[in-house]
Amino acid sequence: MKRLIVVRHAKATHRPGFADIERPLTGRGRRDARAAGEWLLHQRLIPELVLCSTSRRTRQTWDHLAAALAAGRNIEVQYDPQLYLGDEDDVLDAVGATPGDVQTLMIVGHNPSMQQVAAGLTGEGDLGFPTTAIAVIDLGSWARLVPGAGSAHAFWTPARAAS
Repeated sequence: MKRLIVVRHAKATHRPGFADIERPLTGRGRRDARAAGEWLLHQRLIPELVLCSTSRRTRQTWDHLAAALAAGRNIEVQYDPQLYLGDEDDVLDAVGATPGDVQTLMIVGHNPSMQQVAAGLTGEGDLGFPTTAIAVIDLGSWARLVPGAGSAHAFWTPARAAS
């Protein structure tokens, strides 16, 4: 079994003066990303490989997740510019190229593609996917990524954590 962890970046600023790719996380975004990392660690959902968009907010989201997850672990991270503006097909292509020996893959990216990937693979079309949302999906293979190919293992959002 393969496990895909789909992460939408944490809350980023919308203040003027930043090119979209350079928008940093807000204070809330940093807190949510740290909480997400703690949740993943508590659930023992540790990726072997991370595919991350090259935007500042996704890189910062990964940095906060890694603070909890990477301590004493060797987690390979690949920053992929195609994940910045890529659509659902681009994301699925990146996931589909994952080496077969990787059991747990994390992808850190943007909406709408993160929501589309999670909803498409699990068949949950009405899946809400706010900032810092995490969908954990069990798959049979990285190569057979068709609609409904996976099953939802877990789902986390900052709002669920607060309730």
